Amino acid sequence: MLCGVWGASGAKPSRVESMPWFGMDIGGSLAKLVYFEPADFNLEDEDTELEPEALYKIHHYLRCNTAYGSTGIRDVHLEVRQVTVLGHRGSLHFIRFPTTSMSRFLDMVKEKRLSSLADTIHATGGGAYKFERDFKEIVNMSLQKHDELSCLLRGIHFMDRILPNECYYYRNTDAFNSEDSERVPYDFRDPYPYLAVNIGSGVSILAVYSQDNFKRVGGTSLGGGTFLGLCCLLTGCETFEEAIELASQGDSTKVDKSVRDIYGRDYNRFGLPGSVVASSFCSMSIKEKRDAASKKDLARATLVTITNNIGSIARMTALNEGIERIVFVGNFLRVNPISMKLLSYAMDFWSKGSLKALFLQHEGYFGAVGAFLELIGYDGDRNGNGAVCNGVV
Repeated sequence: MLCGVWGASGAKPSRVESMPWFGMDIGGSLAKLVYFEPADFNLEDEDTELEPEALYKIHHYLRCNTAYGSTGIRDVHLEVRQVTVLGHRGSLHFIRFPTTSMSRFLDMVKEKRLSSLADTIHATGGGAYKFERDFKEIVNMSLQKHDELSCLLRGIHFMDRILPNECYYYRNTDAFNSEDSERVPYDFRDPYPYLAVNIGSGVSILAVYSQDNFKRVGGTSLGGGTFLGLCCLLTGCETFEEAIELASQGDSTKVDKSVRDIYGRDYNRFGLPGSVVASSFCSMSIKEKRDAASKKDLARATLVTITNNIGSIARMTALNEGIERIVFVGNFLRVNPISMKLLSYAMDFWSKGSLKALFLQHEGYFGAVGAFLELIGYDGDRNGNGAVCNGVV
């Protein structure tokens, strides 16, 4: 991905934090980190009070690896190259690791002597509160905490502004046959109002009327963490990737009970196709059905159940708020085109075309992007002078 970003009028703010620049979003299941790698990095330009060797090691370690230990991953396909941030040209990198591996992350921070370069990390998410004492006691660093939902929205608008194809939707989706669906870019420059449905471990739904005018209007505890937890119980899988892989090969109709299973046909009076799920997992009350269902089928049914529930809540919330655009974000959608296409189909079908499901390429990283913007004091998304794109994905 190629783009260009400048601070307002090309100038730096009155105070910019010393390198390295990164922001964190510490969620219930995943911790996300956005890191700016300067291409014009020069130790001689940095604060002389910093340890140049430690600064070089941090840059080298993050830049030269795509995996960190056994759990940390840099999502190379999401890297944004040729970007200029407040006078520095470079790349934005996107790194994630399970929140359960926080102790390993802190060990790395200690080993690389990050505290010699900065005494504060800008962070958002519930983990910014949960792990605040650990950061202070183990690596002698403070966490500058920022509001989770504000960071999410700032991150969404920033990334959409610098990447013209960040936002997209699916065309020609079908509940059971998604092979013919087409991914189409969506112009998100004038998005208001819209719903932001953030699907992480749980789900939060925001009604967004402008950059600074939004409210939380709903949510559910049944989110990505629920999907993974149930799949671990039902199939013995260990990771989200394993659960999605199983689901991609399964058949939820062997687990659920459909309208056709009950009526023998469509329920035309109320516009219910026979393929619509009438009761999730209902067929598992029958021993023969239980014996016939595979782990793949159970994983698929779990994914469909969670996705349908989120879609139903999102649709009803949109109707209550009088909003027609719904933006689905969060790491539940990572490597998960099944859910994205199910949501697209459901929004379009049940609203008779009045609701549109939108998605974003950087999925679960927007909170970390927002924390990164807080770090550098970047306010371009509010004054309109902050971003210009000179390339395409």
